[in-house]
Amino acid sequence: MKRSRLWYAATAVVALLGWVFLYLALVASPPERVMGQLVRIMYFHVACAWVALFAFTVACAAAVIYLWRRNLRWDALSACSIEVGLVYTTLTLASGSLWAKPVWNAWWTWDPRLTTTLILWFLYAGYLLLRGTLSGVQRRARVSAVLAILAFVDVPIIHLSVTWWRSIHPAVVDDTGFHMPPAMTRALLCGFAAFLAWYGLLLAVRVRQAWQELDVLQLHAAMRSHRARLALTSSAQVARKAQAEGGN
Repeated sequence: MKRSRLWYAATAVVALLGWVFLYLALVASPPERVMGQLVRIMYFHVACAWVALFAFTVACAAAVIYLWRRNLRWDALSACSIEVGLVYTTLTLASGSLWAKPVWNAWWTWDPRLTTTLILWFLYAGYLLLRGTLSGVQRRARVSAVLAILAFVDVPIIHLSVTWWRSIHPAVVDDTGFHMPPAMTRALLCGFAAFLAWYGLLLAVRVRQAWQELDVLQLHAAMRSHRARLALTSSAQVARKAQAEGGN
């Protein structure tokens, strides 16, 4: 009962953050001087991008811990975080295209940050596809952990792409701070908090399901082991009985 109330409370908090973000992004925030009303797409785009990179950071950390501790629950956490992170990466690419069409007059351009983000999407999509083809729980976990760590190399590259290469991607936030009015900054930070909360809620639901699946697999393995022991015991008893009857 307490757990159900906790889930309801968490969902209510996430929903409240979402409504506050929508108000700040669509009502309270002023239009930008150059982009006008299109700036409102940026709040969704940037927040989704930040949460996606955060999700892949969690996945990489969980993969490292799995390789260290060999606990399948960490492997499940890594895979689930990648699943949710891939959804946010898709939203990032989609919202970026919606913004780019009226601003750049193109749905897509091979800008360094866009290209590296698309590569990140393919890397983790490939991770999920390959993970689904691997047999053996431990083998799948080991290979998946290595792939999650290797794919994470692209995350810092995305962050540094606008400084390493010539880019037309706007940099409203950099290492020096936020280059926007306070009202826009509040909307952006609230959007990040809202999408991060949604990530946490989705991850908790997915991890709970994955851990339950692990418990079922472990239960099946224990049952098979118990049946095998029973079969060996029964065979030994039959053999002893046959030996005793032959001796008589």
